[in-house]
Amino acid sequence: MDQKRLILAIAASVAILMVFQFLTPPPPKPVPKSAQVTTSQPAPPAGAPAGVGIQATAPAVPREVPRLRINGDRVAGSISLLGARIDDIVLRDYRQTIDKNSPLVRLLEPRSEPQPYYLQFGWTAAAGTAVKLPGNDTVWQGAGEVAPGKAATLTWDNGEGQTFEIKVSLDENYMFSVQQTVRNAGPASVTLYPWSRIRRDYTPHTEGYYILHEGLLGVLNGTLKEQTYSTVKSDGDKRGGLSFDSTGTGGWAGITDKYWLTALVPDQSLPGTTSFRHIAEGTSDRYQVDFLASNPLIIAPGADASLTSRAFVGAKEVHALAAYERQGVPLFSYAVDFGWFWFLTKPIFYAIDWLNWLFGNFGVAIIVFTTIIKGIFFPLANKSYRSMSKMKLLAPKMQELREQYKEDPPKLQNEMMKLYKAEKVNPASGCLPILVQIPVFFALYKVIFTTIEMRHAPFFGWIHDLSAVDPTNVFNLFGLLPFDPAHSISLLHLGVWPLLMGVTMYFQQKLNPPPPDPVQAKIFQWMPVIFTFMLANFPAGLVIYWTWNNLLTIGQQWLIMRQTTLDKPRLART
Repeated sequence: MDQKRLILAIAASVAILMVFQFLTPPPPKPVPKSAQVTTSQPAPPAGAPAGVGIQATAPAVPREVPRLRINGDRVAGSISLLGARIDDIVLRDYRQTIDKNSPLVRLLEPRSEPQPYYLQFGWTAAAGTAVKLPGNDTVWQGAGEVAPGKAATLTWDNGEGQTFEIKVSLDENYMFSVQQTVRNAGPASVTLYPWSRIRRDYTPHTEGYYILHEGLLGVLNGTLKEQTYSTVKSDGDKRGGLSFDSTGTGGWAGITDKYWLTALVPDQSLPGTTSFRHIAEGTSDRYQVDFLASNPLIIAPGADASLTSRAFVGAKEVHALAAYERQGVPLFSYAVDFGWFWFLTKPIFYAIDWLNWLFGNFGVAIIVFTTIIKGIFFPLANKSYRSMSKMKLLAPKMQELREQYKEDPPKLQNEMMKLYKAEKVNPASGCLPILVQIPVFFALYKVIFTTIEMRHAPFFGWIHDLSAVDPTNVFNLFGLLPFDPAHSISLLHLGVWPLLMGVTMYFQQKLNPPPPDPVQAKIFQWMPVIFTFMLANFPAGLVIYWTWNNLLTIGQQWLIMRQTTLDKPRLART
């Protein structure tokens, strides 16, 4: 029975690691992009005109259009006066690669470019009314620039008595404030529904990992809603383009990448409808998140009415999202995919982030964190290692029993159990240290893989990015040969840190008593090799954690074995 439990424990440990390895398919090929651009507006609520939500194909947008400058502390770009779009945003603090001279990360892009991605704000007229509204081809008048403490104002006069105004400002991070105002100088009241939307007019390249959400998401009515691009497309095709909608008050919704987020944050006291949409155009796909106010603005003659909302365009920094959460954006930190075990993953992130602040290096923070975790689990591991050390001392006695009862397996098993009970040892205790660290391993994997704080975080030597695999490879002699065999066969990538992990795991195993069963012994012998190749394609930060954990375990086992050796004379007399 104990042997079966041992095999089951080993199999469970390997299976958990294999889940990480094999549930990460290669990234899908990018979807071909079309030069055409779809123009659409959110579907109106009851009482609004039925034709507003119809999509139409517009001619290609010119590149040279009048613009207003965005000059924030952490973002830069511009607003297009053609269509009043926030469509040009780069992040000042992030580059595309670890090369300091690589281009800044571009998040939003104009409709004239290959990958259009933009924000837009507008109005829908109520049913039965005829108001000339600004559209995609409207050229607005503009003044000012968007910067902390400054605002840019866009205005457009429809020539029929109504003036539309969009005032855009920005805080010190990534949050835009957008005030939509209508001034009515006409002879009659006008009734308008304000709307806002995020459009991504292409299918982006995604990481393709099942443990990471990329696509449309939002917190609506207190619940997190996530849809991948494929889900939005399939569900939208069944419902005329509408994949999902929710009516309520407050919340937020947007489109997320692994590290970046674009989100609409409506007035938290304003009821409205948030929708996820897919818009097909030939072979191209468009994705849209929009918010439409449920209560219209009724502007009497000589009066004006305004509505203020916000939009986040930036990096998913945990502390920044938490700060906005404290400022009234509900559950905004959910934009970071901490997973189902967020109650474990989030504290681990904050612990490592604090240690990084203390030591100035995330790799050192991981090592210190591993040491602390090892100390927390020391009593449990100590008991396990003592039992394992006793098992090693009992090896001669166990060999005698195997020789004595080799023709009577049931009797051998019974005598073995008596010996274990008399010496108070558990033959399956060797798996306990591995099983204990699996939840920490999983949570740390999520932290390293999903949080932008780990992106491009260096360690020492050749590790310039803890969130990426060890760049060295033994199969091309660590760069001496001018080719990378991993391009053809992914298994042919084995860096220095995974090799160190395998070596430390081998020596750790040598301190354990060999399993009595030959099959079990062979499984144990191959485990360091299997784990080495499996972890070779994991983030370097995770391999460093596992290697350091092995070294601590070796030291702990060696000390315990020295203490247990004192009991050897008593065991010999048993």
